[in-house]
Amino acid sequence: MKIVLQNITKTFPSRGKKNTEDVVAVNDFTFEIPDGKLIGLLGPSGCGKSTTLNMICGLEKPTGGRLFFGDQDVTDLPAEKRGVGMVFQNYALYPHLTVKQNILFPLQNLKGKDKLSKDTMLQRAQEVAALVQIEELMDRRPSELSGGQQQRVAIARALVKLPSVLLLDEPLSNLDARLRLQTREEIRKIQRATGITTVFVTHDQEEAMSISDLIVVMRSGVVQQIGKPQEVYDHPVNLFVAQFLGTPPINVFEGKVQGETLWLGEDPVLKTPGIHNQDVWVGIRPEGFLLREDGPLHCTLSAVEVMGRDMSVVSTHPSAVTPSIRSIIASDHVIHPDSKDIHFAIKPNKIFLFHKETQVCLPVGGSVSQ
Repeated sequence: MKIVLQNITKTFPSRGKKNTEDVVAVNDFTFEIPDGKLIGLLGPSGCGKSTTLNMICGLEKPTGGRLFFGDQDVTDLPAEKRGVGMVFQNYALYPHLTVKQNILFPLQNLKGKDKLSKDTMLQRAQEVAALVQIEELMDRRPSELSGGQQQRVAIARALVKLPSVLLLDEPLSNLDARLRLQTREEIRKIQRATGITTVFVTHDQEEAMSISDLIVVMRSGVVQQIGKPQEVYDHPVNLFVAQFLGTPPINVFEGKVQGETLWLGEDPVLKTPGIHNQDVWVGIRPEGFLLREDGPLHCTLSAVEVMGRDMSVVSTHPSAVTPSIRSIIASDHVIHPDSKDIHFAIKPNKIFLFHKETQVCLPVGGSVSQ
């Protein structure tokens, strides 16, 4: 099912006595979600991603704009008539019902021509339980399940209605790190097996990038960038997107372009043909550093953290915005623990320049300065 958001806006009335302005949760959001794809809505808390999901579901009505499922305008259609399956952050399972009863519950509430026979309902329940691998748990209650098992029950309950759209609101935030990794892989597997158009809301950029066909990065109700995860990572449109994506996060410096060369303090680190003299923000991905004795970027070494395949080199530089710079280097390099200084060259495709005022990314076709 294709989903089209057409100039969707959602405002909430102010409840404060001092600030009487309305709160714009989502501002003029236009996007077409392709049929059968998994879309990640990504951004910090309060960016409008859950509000967008609730408008797609029908739990919230847009203040402006229209919403379409395929060619059908569903803007004013009640949630129960939209054919969506919703998985909430806290799973929202009925504690007094068994797993089987929880899964069957949406089917038992169907009325009229949609009403199903008991055998059909049981068959559907068994099919989705097998899909999410919880067949052996059907007689247990939620309190007898782990967090990952409860998550699977919630997904099964959403899928049993054969929805045309599946909506997941921060579904992994209550799980530990190892289980989160396993469950997100299972969500992707289930989505591919069913072919259901899925919208996945998260503040965890690693989750969104690992399983999404497309990601939508939001900030303060405004869409910042839409694209394939790797494309957005490699070509951020502004400093916010660059800082939000990536683990460890991008290193940010204050720099200046002078004579078509980028300077970080006293270090000429990159040729920047075509960019006029100006002050800029500079972002360098942790994997963008090349350990080189004659490298143009001179840093003060703080620590070396060996992580098996890689090592994380922690250093400082006068132009760095953050207290420390983190560089990811292959662990076969040797760094003497008593070293005070360390020199880097920079990979041109891992460094980004941003306009000092607008923070919009500037085109860089540069090369490492010698």
